[in-house]
Amino acid sequence: MALPLINGSDQKTPPGRGRGLRTALLGAVAAAALTGALANGIVSPHQAYAESSVQPAPALAASPAASPVSFADVVDHVRDAVVSVKVKIAETADASDSEDDDSPSQGQGQGQIPHLAPGDPLERFFKRFGEQGAPHQFGPAKPHMEQAQGSGFIISSDGYVVTNNHVVDKATDVTLTTDEGKTLHATVVGTDKKTDLALLKITEAGSYPHVNFAASTPRVGDWVIAVGNPFGLGGTVTAGIVSARGRDIGAGPYDDFLQIDAPVNRGNSGGPTFNTQGDVVGVNTAIFSPSGGSVGIGFAIPAETAQSIIATLKDKGSVARGWIGVQIQPVTDDIADSLGLKSNKGALVADAQDNSPAKEAGIKSGDVILGINGERIDGPRDLAKRVAQLGPGKKADLLYWHDGSEKTVSVKLGSLPDDKEANAKPAALAENSALNDLGLKLAPASSVQGAGSDGVVVADINPDGAAAQKGLRVGDVILEAGGHAVSKPSEISSILADAKKDGRKAVLLRVKGSEGTRFVAIATNPAS
Repeated sequence: MALPLINGSDQKTPPGRGRGLRTALLGAVAAAALTGALANGIVSPHQAYAESSVQPAPALAASPAASPVSFADVVDHVRDAVVSVKVKIAETADASDSEDDDSPSQGQGQGQIPHLAPGDPLERFFKRFGEQGAPHQFGPAKPHMEQAQGSGFIISSDGYVVTNNHVVDKATDVTLTTDEGKTLHATVVGTDKKTDLALLKITEAGSYPHVNFAASTPRVGDWVIAVGNPFGLGGTVTAGIVSARGRDIGAGPYDDFLQIDAPVNRGNSGGPTFNTQGDVVGVNTAIFSPSGGSVGIGFAIPAETAQSIIATLKDKGSVARGWIGVQIQPVTDDIADSLGLKSNKGALVADAQDNSPAKEAGIKSGDVILGINGERIDGPRDLAKRVAQLGPGKKADLLYWHDGSEKTVSVKLGSLPDDKEANAKPAALAENSALNDLGLKLAPASSVQGAGSDGVVVADINPDGAAAQKGLRVGDVILEAGGHAVSKPSEISSILADAKKDGRKAVLLRVKGSEGTRFVAIATNPAS
């Protein structure tokens, strides 16, 4: 099940917020009373048992950096540079029908959500904190003005401000509120949807307090402090630790998030996460939440990523990324075995696009890209990041696996075009030629309307069979098996039988589906 990720900008003050604050205060009073009771020697049964029967582990030597007495000095140093961001958006339709949600590249950009029908049980889990708009309306959409809120932080004395793209997307007016309550106006200098970053510029002249990006990456376990505008409560400070690094949450091809447990909520999006020196280590962007509130799992764009993107936005207003024109996927152990690779490191080329740098350099589907410019890659995400960072027009040396050996080729990178996704769903499928061991029924693509003339169509599949477990679906078109083009089900059966005789554990199928072309490794002996 996909994570219910929620971006952290807020719309309007919800009804009854004052009542919620009173409840929170009552909870605080109760907590204070409990603390006092514990201080007077009253302990829980669990604590009494622990003190009587469990020997404590040796204590680690404490240091001021590891366990600060207070974050007050850091907060005093940074809070004047943190601002609340309020935007007005002119809408002509309900927010759920926004341009982002209609894009065919759902899930590729930061904060995008899957298409869900009105009333779908999952709909409430995928509400974006940055989603501007009212509930679903019936009948013709009427133009209306929406407001949204988020957070940001000033990074230069002349008034450049960092926030999230989803906070200011489609904004017609942007205002900032400082910690002292002063209102400033700002313009959008540039945005980058793929990393969900935006750069603003304060229009009023002046010298502004500002903060810097951290020069080093925080370690897992380091203290962090989040400052922002949750639920419109500007200047809110929370603290926690870095829970993990390098998180891929499926938001885009360049996911590399810090995971933090400092509480962040609606309105924190675009706000900073600081280290204990007062430097920005991350830009708060999304949370995992089944309820809409913080459960201690937040995600921030790392400072090194933000710093690079923001510098480009300041200089050019947009980000141009390098592109080689390949559709890639991870190398599984089965795929590595079928190709004769010793490890599963690298990026398997499912398709090389026509007129792309990779195609012109001779890269073909079935090749595995192992490295770039003398450095080995871990997988598809690593390759995508490195190619993008090089930029258009640069030359890159690709190390790749082809026909059982390593080869090197030089490519000139192109510019990443707008995302496009082809849909090709065969219809009126026939049943024929069963491969029972795999749970497959196949038919020549030429015999199925809409399937094209190449390959073999999956006409039916056993949902509990080996092929289904590998991700094959009804309507998929198998284009190649073991590196050979196929047009009849019997050819696939023969290739599987030959591979089994040769002692190979799996055969690589090149498959075209509704989400593009990919490779699937099918076991030659699925019963084993």
